[in-house]
Amino acid sequence: MSERSAPRAGAQSQGVGLSGRGGAGWVLAALALLAAVLSGCGQAAPTVAAPTAAAAAPTAAGDGGIQTFANLSRDHVDGPIAYPQVPPVGGQHNPVWMNCGIYDKPVPNENAVHSLEHGAVWITYQPDLPDAAVEQLRALVRGHSHVLLSPYAGLPAPVVATAWGVQLRATGADDPRLAKFVATYESGPQTPEPGAVCSGAKGVPLVK
Repeated sequence: MSERSAPRAGAQSQGVGLSGRGGAGWVLAALALLAAVLSGCGQAAPTVAAPTAAAAAPTAAGDGGIQTFANLSRDHVDGPIAYPQVPPVGGQHNPVWMNCGIYDKPVPNENAVHSLEHGAVWITYQPDLPDAAVEQLRALVRGHSHVLLSPYAGLPAPVVATAWGVQLRATGADDPRLAKFVATYESGPQTPEPGAVCSGAKGVPLVK
């Protein structure tokens, strides 16, 4: 009986040996899989597209000090939008436009940008601009169907004139380039939606 038991013991020992080698193989495969997973986790996350409100870098100020901006989104969105320019020159905007006219309080960027899409010129001025200068700007705006005028905190110049994709930093209300800007860009060739109205929507401009 002991002679018979020896082969069984040998066979059992051989089986254990095979099981050990198989277990090592599985361990190596698992380690390889884990390494692949960890390698994948270490890759950089997919780049998130920049907000479509952001425009391409402006061109250098050309003739008359006017900057131009390209690649402006025309999408309608709700809620506040972070614009890269002050004031914004275009991009994503609220579905409701701002009625053109004269305002003595700031107007929402998102609505004013929609007005730009309709061909409006938006003239903004520093809130501490002297009253006489403000009145000079109002005289420039009166009688125009597609011009907005409003104070704007944090302007990079005393007065800034903006149309869709174009902007002028003026030295003051008496800057002669302002009248030319209005004449050129009110419902001008840059208008994405020619013929669109700038009334019947948001805001009650001053009547003077």
